[in-house]
Amino acid sequence: MEFKQSLAQRIIIAFALMSALVAGAFAMGIVATVHLVEEKLISAGLGGDLQRLLLMDNVSDWSHRPEPDQLFYFSGGRGDFELPKDLRNLDAGFHEVFRENLSYHAIVEIVDGRRYVLLQDQSDFEERERVLFAVVLVGFVLSLALAVFLGWVLARKVMAPVVRLARQVRHRDQLLGLAPPLAPDYAADEVGELAVAFDATLGRLRQALTRERLFTSDVSHELRTPLMVLASSCELLLENPGIDQRGRAQVERIARASEEMRELVQTFLMLARAQREDASMSPQQTLSEAASGLLGLWRTPIEEKGLKLIFEPGKPESTRYNATFLHAVMGNLLRNALHYTEQGFIRLTLSASGFVVEDSGVGIPEDKREAMFEPFVRGNEKRGEGLGLGLSLVQRICENQGWCVSLTNMEPNGCRFEVELQTSRGR
Repeated sequence: MEFKQSLAQRIIIAFALMSALVAGAFAMGIVATVHLVEEKLISAGLGGDLQRLLLMDNVSDWSHRPEPDQLFYFSGGRGDFELPKDLRNLDAGFHEVFRENLSYHAIVEIVDGRRYVLLQDQSDFEERERVLFAVVLVGFVLSLALAVFLGWVLARKVMAPVVRLARQVRHRDQLLGLAPPLAPDYAADEVGELAVAFDATLGRLRQALTRERLFTSDVSHELRTPLMVLASSCELLLENPGIDQRGRAQVERIARASEEMRELVQTFLMLARAQREDASMSPQQTLSEAASGLLGLWRTPIEEKGLKLIFEPGKPESTRYNATFLHAVMGNLLRNALHYTEQGFIRLTLSASGFVVEDSGVGIPEDKREAMFEPFVRGNEKRGEGLGLGLSLVQRICENQGWCVSLTNMEPNGCRFEVELQTSRGR
């Protein structure tokens, strides 16, 4: 499993590792020095003491005693000087000898076949050695703690301009045409270069958004005139008494399609002009009013397909929403359910905070649910002449209005779209 750390965490880890490496090397150097002192200096001292004793050698009557913390033995010695069994096989040189709970430094000298051994109690030395090791260990731990603290402090200082730049880039005002550049606020260093790159990228993004808004606005505006002509022509044809029933049905179908197209054009126009903050510029409807109008529009095509349309009015609040956007979202979800349901039902349920559209259609695999809200993405069972823009438009409107749309599967098959409306967007 791959673990991803932030840049600040990497700085802290780098400081800790560097401190561990340096402090560890220093601690190992101290330990090595202690052992070197133990082997060289102590052996040299013991060797000198042993040489002085050998100069006073009187085998028949040894009258010279070693220091109080030393023990002296030799081959053929009598009494206290008799060479113990555990020392008889020691080679010449420096050794450590352990007897019960005590430890000794030992120096062995062999002269004319006779073995001389001088022991010195190293209890005091070991105690000082333990204290030294404890100090080294505490110093190592403290150095790590200090390194982590310094790494945290330096990471905050180093990352402060990066965090500030990230906040500025995330701010939605950066997409406005009059937003000031970011680079002048930073030094000519790596963060400054990053700010320059963001300025260039944001500039291109602003230009692309401006072109998109202008294109959508111009196209939507130009389409309104022919749609009005088409709607007026349908009204005139319906007033003609000579038209037969079949022709009247076709004209009514054209009229409904023209009305849907007009609402779609209006939706794109409003999205392009970003009028979501000014609710007074667009008509307002409650959730019940929008559902009533759309049920009247979609009931006939749904029932003509042999499906059952179920409406559960619930108890929605009287909050009023942007009628154009609400119609577009609910209408596209009903249209999507109609296209992908061959038998069964389509259910529209209103709640206090939104609505739910359910169907018994083919459903959408779990791995493709998120992609269904992308432009030009359609289900596996492609039906009709749609381009896969309906759900994308729903997602875009919900993001624009602060609403939330989610998709889950029904059991045993079908889809469930739930839309939560934020009342703060209403009036």
